[in-house]
Amino acid sequence: MQKKGIVIAGLAGGSGKSVVSVGITAALTRRGRRVVPFKKGPDYIDAGWLQLAAGRKCYNLDPYLMTGASIVESFAGRSRDADIVVVEGNRGLFDGVNASGGYSTADLALTLGLPVVLVVNCTKTTRTVAAMVLGCLKFDERLDIRGVILNQIATERQRLLVTEAVEKYTGIPVLGSVPRLKRDIFPMRHLGMVPHQEYGDSNEALAYLADLISDNIDLDRLEQVMAPVPEATEVTTRADIPGKVKIGVLQDAAFQFYYSENLEALERAGAELVYIDAMRAPALPKIAGLYIGGGFPETGARELAANTAFRHSVKQAADDGLPIYAECGGLIYLGRSIVLDGEEFPLAGIFPVQFGMAKKPQAHGYTIFRVEGDNAFYDRGSEVKGHEFRYSKILDWQGTDEQLVLKMVRGNGFTNGRDGLVYNNVLALYTHVHADGTPEWADNFVGRCRRR
Repeated sequence: MQKKGIVIAGLAGGSGKSVVSVGITAALTRRGRRVVPFKKGPDYIDAGWLQLAAGRKCYNLDPYLMTGASIVESFAGRSRDADIVVVEGNRGLFDGVNASGGYSTADLALTLGLPVVLVVNCTKTTRTVAAMVLGCLKFDERLDIRGVILNQIATERQRLLVTEAVEKYTGIPVLGSVPRLKRDIFPMRHLGMVPHQEYGDSNEALAYLADLISDNIDLDRLEQVMAPVPEATEVTTRADIPGKVKIGVLQDAAFQFYYSENLEALERAGAELVYIDAMRAPALPKIAGLYIGGGFPETGARELAANTAFRHSVKQAADDGLPIYAECGGLIYLGRSIVLDGEEFPLAGIFPVQFGMAKKPQAHGYTIFRVEGDNAFYDRGSEVKGHEFRYSKILDWQGTDEQLVLKMVRGNGFTNGRDGLVYNNVLALYTHVHADGTPEWADNFVGRCRRR
């Protein structure tokens, strides 16, 4: 079949586009379609659910972190084997980093040349939904909005009224409506939805969503409004590098925030990835480097602290000069301890930092840092784009600003506008980077491991 694609967008965060996007992906996959999912923006949790629903990797397309050319290349190359491509947007359709909507979902749809299906939360409204959809049509007439999916429909009468109004005043077809659910399929907490790794029965949730979408959305009509996706004319490949080096990756319920692109970039640069469960593994295996991504070390603090032998093996590896790159949750794990509800949990102890958790975000958004000090992964003077999203806070740290090797041009970082704690060949920072936007990251990482 001709490869086709669509962007699923909302009018705001919380509109229901994740439920719809994951459900559509699960339902079409169950139909036998090869669905390749993409997630717009810096998001790990939604991407994880999309990946689980599709049974294949989900990739992130971020207009802020990536160039337009790298977005097109990633999209074309990574959707090569797809029947259908589903791109889930983020926030509202036109929401970007400035008043002109820069780096928005609308911008991404235009870059990819894909049409949009709008998911609209219809709570306590009827005809006004048509006005909102019409506003989107007129706001940027370059966009190709081909369908509307109604969400949070309370009654059959409301469904009929909204459907008639939208189709009458906008000419856009309503492809289906999702009823108000008695069950909160995606419970929310401080960083968004509960990740599938911590969900009680993620397969049951996907089956439920596939049924929900199949029963309430016209999937045949949805496929009809999708646009053909051009085939990649040239696929960038990289020859296998002899003498691969083993790089460990902590991946478990506590550490789960990894871009597929980052892991693939390490492999292309010559890494053989070894996945490690920090909660249960007795010690680090024999590796040449270690990558600790973000996640929820606070929810797994008891198990992480109880695995004393593993924590000590990480500390010993750092003392011995093992290259270790740690982002956000990984930074926390390398600290002295974390305090939760008055109880202190010891961690790896590489950095003399005690962490706690706040009720409000301590940093949230895109970042830029300038490298001002020596470290194992970035050249002095380079500027790197990234993002941060954390509720953790520093309770105790006796260091100085000069010990932090990264100057935050944009964003909060660790403290006082700086980020980047260094010890031997360890670099730990709050900022997450995307390998497609920072291609030197993987080469530097693997190169450091190889040299050691």
